[in-house]
Amino acid sequence: MKTNYPIVFLILLTFFVISFLTNILGALNPSVSISFGLSETMAGFLPFTFFIAYGIMSIPSGFMLEKFGEKKLMIFAFLLALLGSFLFVLIPTFPVFLVTLFTIGTGMAILQVVINPLLRVAGGEENYAFTSVLAQLTFGAASFVSPKVYSVMVTYFESTASADNRLLGSLKGMLLPDMAWSSMYWLFALASLVMIFVITLFHFPNVELKSDEKVGSRASYLALFSNKTVILYFLGIFAYVGVEQGISYWMSKYLQVYHQFDFETFGAEAVGNFWGYMTLGGLFGLVLLRLLDSKLVLRVFTICAMVSLALALFGNAQTSYYSFQLCGIFLSVMYPIILSLALNSVTENHGSFAGILMTGIMGGAVVQLLIGLVSDFTSLKIGMLLNFVALLFVLSISFWAKPIIKNKTLPIK
Repeated sequence: MKTNYPIVFLILLTFFVISFLTNILGALNPSVSISFGLSETMAGFLPFTFFIAYGIMSIPSGFMLEKFGEKKLMIFAFLLALLGSFLFVLIPTFPVFLVTLFTIGTGMAILQVVINPLLRVAGGEENYAFTSVLAQLTFGAASFVSPKVYSVMVTYFESTASADNRLLGSLKGMLLPDMAWSSMYWLFALASLVMIFVITLFHFPNVELKSDEKVGSRASYLALFSNKTVILYFLGIFAYVGVEQGISYWMSKYLQVYHQFDFETFGAEAVGNFWGYMTLGGLFGLVLLRLLDSKLVLRVFTICAMVSLALALFGNAQTSYYSFQLCGIFLSVMYPIILSLALNSVTENHGSFAGILMTGIMGGAVVQLLIGLVSDFTSLKIGMLLNFVALLFVLSISFWAKPIIKNKTLPIK
């Protein structure tokens, strides 16, 4: 199929907005905790509420996609994000904020199911590897930018100087004291509204889902759930997303509590750089995967991630600040490698298996709740040690994985 450049552009824009709305939570954590007087356990409910939507909606979204199509489902997903964001700016309370996070998380889960097969068709199957990498770079760029936008907006709205713009002045007057961070949800609402309008302008191509993209039957799910390998890879995705969010979500607060870094500037910058380094690490990982077996790359990167995290938790202020960010490089290859090893380890029902693996994204919900709970009974430093448990499981995959098809490597003379 000829490349549909407008749709490819729309998909890349969608990836950017998904990332912009999703990966801001780490930068917001300290501000939200202060505004609502949250314990660490309650702070852990924030990512729990967001990422549990992936666990609930990943498989149902596949059925919705087959029934309603890509365009309607994308509009519906952004409509959920718009309503969720708008609800919170109108009623800025903690219970409503949890509803907002779940609503936005549901929309983002739906979008993830829609845009990946759409990208394959719009960009052409022969270009799918390239466009997938381009999408991940776009995703990483938004994760890098969003904490920096947050820092600029909070600094602006917390300043005592009068706003030099009538619209911004009106917005500033609507924000509650000590809740300048909530201005991000005005921005999220605007971004969602713009995306709804933009999507309506596009004509979507017909997408025939491949066997590894269809949701599958009830029998296929039952067969997979009885397979030990499927369960282990589900736990692999669960552990990876858990540690990814376990570091990115808590690092700003950790730097504030143990090293007195300002969370609205230095903390937000650290979170943004974490995602930026993850993007760079992904590019480096692509090169290594053409030279080395994916299991070896996973093993080396996981060990390096554990060393970097140990330095972040037990080093001095500067060591901690930079080591947290460097973790992004070493986490970068884990998700694609685990996903490819998993799908290359079964011979059938790939669509159902992919749905099960996407459900594992709820690890980003559960691990954060556990870190918060342990932190309340002990300390945040002890709570963050749970990340090592998740990393150890990821490391184990590099030893027990037995894919039917290995990643193709270039011969080294």
